[in-house]
This record gives sequence, C-alpha cells and structure tokens, in this order.
Amino acid sequence: MNRTTEKLHNIGQSIWLDNITRRLLASGTLLSYIQELSVTGLTSNPAIFDYAIKGSNDYDDAIRRKLDEGKSGEELFFELALEDLRQAADLFRTVYDRTEGVDGWVSLEVSPLLAHNTTGTLAAAKVLHNRAERPNLFIKIPGTREGLPAIEEAIFAGISVNVTLLFSARQYVAAAEAYMRGVERRIAAGLNPDVGSVASLFVSRWDVAVAQKVPEVLRDKLGIAVAQKVYGAYRSLLDSPRWQRIQNAGARPQRLLWASTGVKDPKASDILYVQALALPSTINTMPEATLHALAVHQEFGEAQFDNDETIFSSFAIAGIDTDVVAAQLLDEGVESFAKSWNELLDCIASKSAALKAVVA
Repeated sequence: MNRTTEKLHNIGQSIWLDNITRRLLASGTLLSYIQELSVTGLTSNPAIFDYAIKGSNDYDDAIRRKLDEGKSGEELFFELALEDLRQAADLFRTVYDRTEGVDGWVSLEVSPLLAHNTTGTLAAAKVLHNRAERPNLFIKIPGTREGLPAIEEAIFAGISVNVTLLFSARQYVAAAEAYMRGVERRIAAGLNPDVGSVASLFVSRWDVAVAQKVPEVLRDKLGIAVAQKVYGAYRSLLDSPRWQRIQNAGARPQRLLWASTGVKDPKASDILYVQALALPSTINTMPEATLHALAVHQEFGEAQFDNDETIFSSFAIAGIDTDVVAAQLLDEGVESFAKSWNELLDCIASKSAALKAVVA
C-alpha cells in the first residue's frame, strides 16, 4: 500500500477516482488502484465517457451488439455506461460491505439536459437506479433549483444520490436540506432512513474563473477558501439538533465530496487542492494524474480547518463578487455538462455509423 495515499485515508478522507474506461477495468488498473493506492470509490461524467469511447476501439464490439439489438443514442450509451459501472461497483463491493455502505460507491449521471426539469430528472433517476442493480451506485443529480426537489423525492424513494455541480456554501446547504427532508419523510413513513448520499463541491473552477481578474497574491486561493467555508457549514450541520435527531433514527450523514481537484495552474503544486483539503469525514475524487502525483509525494499531512472570512474581503477589494461568480459557475457547469452530453451522443452516432458501414 502506498504510504502517502494511505496517510490520506488514515486522516479520515476517502480517495475516489474521477475516471472510468473499459480499458481501466479490463487491464486491472482500477483493481491495482484499490489494492495499492487506497482508492475506495469512483465518479464518472459525460465528458469522461466521451473521451473513453472516442479515444479507443474498446467499446466497438459492445456497440455492434447493441446496434444489432436495435438500440441507439441515449439508450445505447446508458447500456455501455452501466456495463462499466456495474463492473466497477463489483470491484468496490468489498469496501462497501466492510464499511457498511460508508464507502465503496460509483456514480452515474442522469442526462444533463434535464438539469432544469424536476419531473424528468426524477423519472430518469428511478429508471437508472432500477437498471443499475447494484446497491453501491449513486445517481448523480445537479444541485440546481429544479434539481433540489428531485433530490428530495429520490431520497424519499430510496435512491442513493450524488448531488453534483455545487459551488457555494449556500448551494451546499440547500442540497443538504433537500437530502434531510427526504430522509425525514422516510422516517415519518416508517421506512429505513439509511439512504446513501454525497454532496459534490467543485473547487478548481473557482480559481480558473478569477485567475485573470485578481493579483498574483490571490491566485489559486479562492477555491480553497470556498471549500473551507463549505466544510464549516458541513460540520455545523452535522452538529445541529435536527441532524442528531435524524441520525438517532438510523440515518447516515450525507458526506461532503471535493470535486474538480485537478490543478489547472502550471505554477501551482500538482496536489494543491488535495493537501489543502485533507480534512476528516470528506471524500476527494481526483483525476488519475492527480492520484499519481499524490502517490509520489513524501511530505503530506492533515490540513488545518481555517474558515477565515477575511480572505473574501480581499477578493471583494479586487472586484470579485463571489455570489455572482457562484451563479455564473453553476450556469456554466450546466452548460458545459450539456455540451459534453451532446458531444457524447454525437460520438455514439458517428461510431455507430462507422461500424454499420464496415458491416455493409
């Protein structure tokens, strides 16, 4: 076991991989990450699948079979994705069982085109949850205004949810409250309140958004400051009488997950966000490059919780309105995921046409 990644695990933070490909599974690489680098979960998104399918021939045989079955487009993609994620879920099943569902999860996203459609999101979440046939698979639902009621209803229906596209403390709290409402309704209905969930805060996109607008001294500091503020809200929520009552009824905490932790600034440390956010009771889902970078670092320790609001004053003086930027990042995130989704479906269509032409 790698000493550095194991140290992060011992701090109380889970390492998840922000990637999945058929080759990663078939080559045994994911299994080696589990056994050697303390990886205990996995996340996916449309861009990851687009890159995996477009960049290799690994999916060609499966696409041919599904074309022969009359499948295409979105239906064909979800079958491919579920094949990969079921296999990954099975690799993590030992972790899931050992931790009694705290860890060992994989995630699959509903269509990003439904980000502002509550009814459509909930219907898609139910379908994917039923098709997954794995207890350790999260359905990813965005923390948009329309996504919040879908999150509550999904939790009430017993569907485990990864709340994605969170950018601020306000947005995180709204998502956490949607989760709690769903659990409280299950308790009132006499249902098992133990429904897994994580809340995914996107970190590095903050620094990318303001990089050209702030002085050098503030560079690469806003994402960490926002994450620390969210961590404070997370800990306060877990200490609240409301949550204590829910937990006493048998529920488990919705864990806080750091997403978008790959470093975009070439001048910064390659584990900038990992080191700064090595905080207990959280998850860091990281790209493979960041995982490998972490594995070779020798000096690594627990981060200090520092919810210092004065840093935001410095950004305000520099002309940064964090409320405006948070709203902008959410809009851009929804737009970016939708763009990736359309590119993914275009990739599926072009691959399908090329494979059909070879047969003809």
